[in-house]
Amino acid sequence: MRLRCTPYDGVVVCSPVTVPYQRFSPQPAHWWAGEALRLLARATGFGPADIDGFCFSSFSAGPDTAVGMTQHMGLSPRWLDHIPTGGASGVMALRRAARAVQCGDAEIVVCLAADANQIDSFRKGLSAFSRFSQDAVYPYGFGGPNATFALITDAWMRETGGERADFGKLCLAQRANAASNPLALMRDPLTMQTYLAARAIADPVHLFDCVMPCAGAEAFIVTTPEIAEARGLAGAGILGTIERHNAYHQDPVQRRGGWAMDIDDLWSMAGIGPDAVDCLQAYDDYPVIVAMQLVDLGFCPEQDVVDFIRRTDFTIGGDLPLNTNGGQLSAGQAGAAGGFQNVTEGLRQILHCPLGAQVPDARIAAISGFGLVNYDRGVCTAAALLKAL
Repeated sequence: MRLRCTPYDGVVVCSPVTVPYQRFSPQPAHWWAGEALRLLARATGFGPADIDGFCFSSFSAGPDTAVGMTQHMGLSPRWLDHIPTGGASGVMALRRAARAVQCGDAEIVVCLAADANQIDSFRKGLSAFSRFSQDAVYPYGFGGPNATFALITDAWMRETGGERADFGKLCLAQRANAASNPLALMRDPLTMQTYLAARAIADPVHLFDCVMPCAGAEAFIVTTPEIAEARGLAGAGILGTIERHNAYHQDPVQRRGGWAMDIDDLWSMAGIGPDAVDCLQAYDDYPVIVAMQLVDLGFCPEQDVVDFIRRTDFTIGGDLPLNTNGGQLSAGQAGAAGGFQNVTEGLRQILHCPLGAQVPDARIAAISGFGLVNYDRGVCTAAALLKAL
């Protein structure tokens, strides 16, 4: 049964903030969160006393959750949420904050993700990532996302007839997009020859198929149109959103995500189709997940996905501008902030204040999230459509 979703009337998304990423940082996640709040205050004039809603995501802020962060940041919100869904957290924060504002539970909600990255933090994080991983994976010497996505990538290639060069096209486009983003960690040109010749990490996943973990923070504000106008803040409306967890768990290898279960609802809610989208900010921990989303989000049928990739220009001036800041594959993956950068970049593009080059005449952005990879698949998916007001 399809459920009718209440429109997101009376809600504005505004003020995207990115704290420049660093490969490694001696500072904790709390410092990165504080820096994001400082940049928000400078951009909007909102101080701690103005913020009455706070939504927080992080892998490395423990033992603190959003509750502890309110003390660290000097906040006293009347609405609070902690979202532990990794790469899906940005869209999910957007959804929850929008409903809080719409219902009057809060008027100015800061959605923020921050993570540190130290020399050994990735290995330590993997060792305690989930009970599935601890019990069903690590005792057998199999751990981390590279091996999991190698199996998913291999299955996708076998089922679709896709080749490594098809993934390479996605990676090359995102690297080209990153070239104009001064905050991207990887801006040097990437050629197909270099991509194909890169060393294997977990075949068929090679070096440039993997994101670079780093430290950073992302944030944005969800508020009312009246407050945004009073502060002179340009904003976007929410045309529609979807969210799904543990979809298609019966599939022996992940070949689709929860987007496929709800995508018709998203486009119906928005009243538009994929051809109306000016840029796609798709979660991109590995290029196979980007390819999967092209189908699941409705941009092409499954049987046409390889040809669609080969004939489509994904650069900023192309047919379907993809991850216009470079995405995680070129800008960097700052932990849970990687699940927020799609929101902030999509918002910047349609508000015409991007970090790098501008997508011509962009008005509508499609944004997706994908997160919490247990031992064999990503469990959480979400997507949203934003339109400049």
